[in-house]
Amino acid sequence: MKPKIGIIPGDPSGIGPELITRLLADTDVREKADILLIGDRHIFEQGQAVAGESHAMTETDASQGDWTKLDGLALHAMDTIEADDIQVAEVTEAGGASVLKTLDQALSFAQDGVIDAIVFGPFNKASMHKAGIGHDDELHYMAEKLGVTNYISELNTLDGIWTSRVTSHIALRDVADTISEERVNEAVHLIHNTLRRSGLKRPRISVAAINPHAGDGGNFGTEEIDILEPAVKKLAATQMAVDGPWPSDTVFLKAVAKEIDAVVTMYHDQGQIALKLLGFDRGVTVQGGLPFPVATPAHGTAFDIAGQGSADVGATKAAFDIACNMVTHWDR
Repeated sequence: MKPKIGIIPGDPSGIGPELITRLLADTDVREKADILLIGDRHIFEQGQAVAGESHAMTETDASQGDWTKLDGLALHAMDTIEADDIQVAEVTEAGGASVLKTLDQALSFAQDGVIDAIVFGPFNKASMHKAGIGHDDELHYMAEKLGVTNYISELNTLDGIWTSRVTSHIALRDVADTISEERVNEAVHLIHNTLRRSGLKRPRISVAAINPHAGDGGNFGTEEIDILEPAVKKLAATQMAVDGPWPSDTVFLKAVAKEIDAVVTMYHDQGQIALKLLGFDRGVTVQGGLPFPVATPAHGTAFDIAGQGSADVGATKAAFDIACNMVTHWDR
């Protein structure tokens, strides 16, 4: 059976609607999965107009009956924002509210088995905060909605290289105090399990250090000696393919050389800078720790090019492919 993928357009002020249109223009995409569009018809039509494409959409109540048998693209139509309230390339409360409404519906459908996974166009955090998201990011918002209490973290991937984080959206001054053996253990297990659900039987994982030169034997900090090395040894003793801590300015060379599959980083920018330099337009964010796959392009809403018809669909296509692959391997 094909994966059932729910797609929401993301912030209507950004490039998300255009990207979804370009994604659906790929015949391989339409053949790989059954696709349910979730959101306002006029938002998807806006994306089609910008991209210069046209896709037939059949409206349906996806909670009633088998939407996969419909002609054309199935659309669970919603009314989340008036067309006149969409201000292209601007942060707006209306845009953030539209995102949260479509996301809530997609989460509900995934919980009920109407869809197997969610792919979403880029969100704008400032717009979502204006709309009252009540969390630092969409992952924690989703976790609360789903009642998830286990460890969660954004995972990023590009061309087969994956990263997870021991800390994420916190001030840099708080990073060292937040790192613990328990959090390292959770971050390693999360990326290990996610990679297995992506088809890898034995993921190879390296843990990055936090200090220059991995602490230089304690001269530049002792977190490696006190926390990271003991955590890695305990994980390796369970027969996981994990090593480190490695200096963060060289560990990604191992990943690029395909010697490892994933890097566990200590803080947000430690991994994000590396991956975005390797390919900003191809990176994908996977919402790690949720009960079903959720993926999105790692770049943002790109207000600087919104409405111009020049958005690159590469990362959106990669997010879609990863979501489909994870559905196939989810029970591993």
